[in-house]
Amino acid sequence: MGRCCVAVDPSRTFKPIRIAVLTVSDTRTHADDTSGDLLVERIKAAGHQLAARAIERDDPGAIAGRLNTWIDERLADAIVTTGGTGLTGRDVTPEALDRIKDKDIPGFGELFRWISYQTIGTSTVQSRACAVLARGIYVFALPGSNGAVKDGWDRILAEQLDSRNRPCNFVELMPRLREV
Repeated sequence: MGRCCVAVDPSRTFKPIRIAVLTVSDTRTHADDTSGDLLVERIKAAGHQLAARAIERDDPGAIAGRLNTWIDERLADAIVTTGGTGLTGRDVTPEALDRIKDKDIPGFGELFRWISYQTIGTSTVQSRACAVLARGIYVFALPGSNGAVKDGWDRILAEQLDSRNRPCNFVELMPRLREV
């Protein structure tokens, strides 16, 4: 299916945003964090600024603590996590996001699974990819595989975090996210 309705409007100005990357893993280090590396490469190639990067263990308190620090410091406009979205006992990223969220962004996870189905078939039902809004900051949780990072960034986030994307995008909503 083509993406006939999605278009970059060249008359609009690109607005780079600050994006932080958090890898959730008990085993990865900066030396072997390939999914985090992929995200960083794509963020920079898109023209955005890498605001921070870290690895946090699979612990909902530690994950929420790191996210809260970045959000409270207004370090980034968006945070992308990779890892911890599966079904095993150590997969706790969605639970961490529940601790910090103001609002869910259910369409993100739904769209991610639809896109992922085209690549991995019914195995996509094992993904709990999700997104939330936390005190005016977007937080997107992707699975930890390189394929999932590519699907999530290339087919959703690259477009929605581009201020030129039409008919609408996440960036144009940023000034209004903290409205009461």
